[in-house]
Amino acid sequence: MKDHAATAVGLSRWRAPQGIQTTTQDGTRRMAGAAKLVYDGQELELPIIEGTENERAIDIGKLRGTTGLITVDEGFVNTGSCKSGVTFLDGEQGILRYRGYPIEDLAEKSTFLEVAYLLIYGELPTKEQYEDFQHSITVHTMIHEDLKRLYDGYPKDSHPMSILSSMIVTLSGYYTDSSDPLIPMHREISMARLLAKTPTIAAYSYKKSIGQPFVYPRNNLSYIGNFMNMMFSVPATDYEVDPVIERALDTLLILHADHEQNCSTSTVRLVGSSRANLYATIASGVCALWGPLHGGANQAVIEMLSRVHEDGGDAKKYIELAKDKNSTFRLMGFGHRVYKNFDPRARIIKKACDDVLKKMGVHDPLLEIAKKLEEAALEDEYFVERKLYPNVDFYSGIIYRAIGIPTDMFTVMFALGRMPGWIAQWKEMIENPGTRIGRPRQVYNGATERRYQDIGKR
Repeated sequence: MKDHAATAVGLSRWRAPQGIQTTTQDGTRRMAGAAKLVYDGQELELPIIEGTENERAIDIGKLRGTTGLITVDEGFVNTGSCKSGVTFLDGEQGILRYRGYPIEDLAEKSTFLEVAYLLIYGELPTKEQYEDFQHSITVHTMIHEDLKRLYDGYPKDSHPMSILSSMIVTLSGYYTDSSDPLIPMHREISMARLLAKTPTIAAYSYKKSIGQPFVYPRNNLSYIGNFMNMMFSVPATDYEVDPVIERALDTLLILHADHEQNCSTSTVRLVGSSRANLYATIASGVCALWGPLHGGANQAVIEMLSRVHEDGGDAKKYIELAKDKNSTFRLMGFGHRVYKNFDPRARIIKKACDDVLKKMGVHDPLLEIAKKLEEAALEDEYFVERKLYPNVDFYSGIIYRAIGIPTDMFTVMFALGRMPGWIAQWKEMIENPGTRIGRPRQVYNGATERRYQDIGKR
């Protein structure tokens, strides 16, 4: 095979002089310079584009058609799969913004439903817009009575994520009159139904697991208050939603509402690019989130803290084990795939965690161990050098545990929070006229051509 060398040379200055750049229709800027690829005597200029937050990328859209080459990037860690205006994340600086609004401001001042509106429609709503949006969610919280019967087919110990994903995709069978993603009215009603019914589906999966009757939604409660009532109330007694717990849970869902092009969001975009209906598309995101390397991190934190507690609660012992290359122990909830600095969500959730435990009078030994682990890690040179700071998962599980949400429901709570982000990313993609069906390439490394032999000759 002929040995070809491909090299990138003549890389121009990333920032072109002012006035020598153009802004495209999607808001990105095409720079004056280009990266040059030299391959087999052929020179190809690859345009450089820049986003509104100065993120720069090499556009390789014409690479294969011109040279026959593709790029290989396992895990897509260096590949921009799309251009998006939903969420900005700077892992080096510890910055997270939804539609330009810092997560700190939204967590302190906004509500989950208002953030959902912001993510989906791009702007914070006016009072009238918010009331209309809230009403459109409230009137769709009930699920079809026939759909409730499907819960009877699941074993009592079924994981709630299996129920959530299958129930969401089943919604497409009940709303066949509004399943075309290219029709604006179909999109609107499907988005409202999905946001409204997901908490009901989730709460019913919990009730199924503990053998209690389903609780119908109540239109006089808030989005979070209604979910808590469906989760924890029983016909035999009145249930009152605690405002401190309600606010903490609302904040948690805001923090999880979107996080750029992660595994589940990328899955939603890929499946949605085939023009599958919204319910099928979002169900695929739920399944991706179910993986322990993605949505199961807060559950892993609780399991880790329980292990430390059962072994006497010696935080320093486990800090040393975490540094030992020969140890199988992993310090869960520290560091992040994207954040190379402190996770901005962790600071917010730590306060919410303190507020909930103080209000409930809970003295959770796992929280004390968590604090000791955090203090020890932040003072240890090993963790400081590697910038292994606590992330949002480190505290979220403790809040869920204190509220009374069981461990196997933690990932379901993650899905509830991520729902508006998935919807927003899907909506942005489906409304973009330049969207094409996702079709990654590969470098084949299997057997070359072989001849079939009859079974007796093998």
